Amino acid sequence: MGVVIVMTLTSYRKFPKAKSSSFTLVELLVVISIIGLLAGLGLPAINGAIKAGKKAEVAAMAESIKTAVNAFYAEYSAYPSNTSGKTDANFYALMTTTNTTGASLQNTRGILFLEVPPKFTNATLGLVTPSGFYKGQSNFFIAIDTNGVGVLTNQVGTKSYVVPSSVAVWVADPSDSNKPVGTFK
Repeated sequence: MGVVIVMTLTSYRKFPKAKSSSFTLVELLVVISIIGLLAGLGLPAINGAIKAGKKAEVAAMAESIKTAVNAFYAEYSAYPSNTSGKTDANFYALMTTTNTTGASLQNTRGILFLEVPPKFTNATLGLVTPSGFYKGQSNFFIAIDTNGVGVLTNQVGTKSYVVPSSVAVWVADPSDSNKPVGTFK
């Protein structure tokens, strides 16, 4: 009789599986926290840039109004009469219409001195700051040196400013009511 030896070879050593291509929970949490941190740092800077852009837009409109008033003076050798000191509906009609009747009676030649984007207009108030600059809309203030001195003293909030100019146009800064945004140069 012969002896039969049966040998079974088994290996207890496990071969590593192929690495999965998915992210672990820890990796996902790290990425999400980095994105949150960057967003938290970036949003205040973006808001500051938006506010600065709105101020620049309002200052540019104030400069356009000043240029239009000076063009009116160059044409008629007199400044437009503006008893309210604001860019109200009568001032708006005078500077933006070619009609020579009503509020624009001073503009006898019917010259269009100022083209205004729609966001700077209001049917009742006239020429105003755009929505979003203030909570509501406000007229621009305008001072004209009708005495020919060449210097204007303007009150903004509780502070006085001396402006070496014959025309000044401004609004109060929304973040500081004593600081002007406009043509104070």
